Amino acid sequence: MIEPLGTDCGTDDASAVLHALRCGGFAGLTRLSAATGLPEPAVESELLDLAVAGLVTHLSGDFGGWGLTDAGRAADAERTARELESTGARPALLAAYERFLTLNPELLDLCTAWQLRTVDGVPTANDHRDPTYDARVLDRFLDLHLRAAVVVAELIAALPRYAGYGVRLAEALNRAVAGESGYLTDHTASYHTVWAELHEDLLATLGIPR
Repeated sequence: MIEPLGTDCGTDDASAVLHALRCGGFAGLTRLSAATGLPEPAVESELLDLAVAGLVTHLSGDFGGWGLTDAGRAADAERTARELESTGARPALLAAYERFLTLNPELLDLCTAWQLRTVDGVPTANDHRDPTYDARVLDRFLDLHLRAAVVVAELIAALPRYAGYGVRLAEALNRAVAGESGYLTDHTASYHTVWAELHEDLLATLGIPR
């Protein structure tokens, strides 16, 4: 069992919901609850208040959900800039971000290996019927996670709100190890999805353009 790295968000609820939308894009209550660590009713209450303030909007349909308005994106940028200034965390975050970047290509390669495998020289969708192959890829994920956990610990030391990513990455990997293969690359709570949100969080917090 992979242990998470704490649960303290270190921020107020409205900021947490706003920043989760900044990092994850349009999302529903369940996904936002997972991202913020708040119960769904609390998330919904914050969203309604943020909507009244003109910071978020809601779109219906299969690909809809809650998302930021331009004003919401600007408000989040202002809040994260204030956070960095008040905590003095920028140097530590930049150092951790550089270490994150060294792991990112490896994570992307592992996601590809989990989704595709070469059969007779032809890239083929991995149907997860070969336990030996899947076990090899999972072992590499576990090794990467141990190194990623060091980076997440550095982020938490700089800003406690990063603890949520440690919890979510560990949970996704535990579920994949338990046989829920989608929790590495294909689920909205997959390891890859949470990793991508962490990447976006670092870029947004540090003000680094993509």
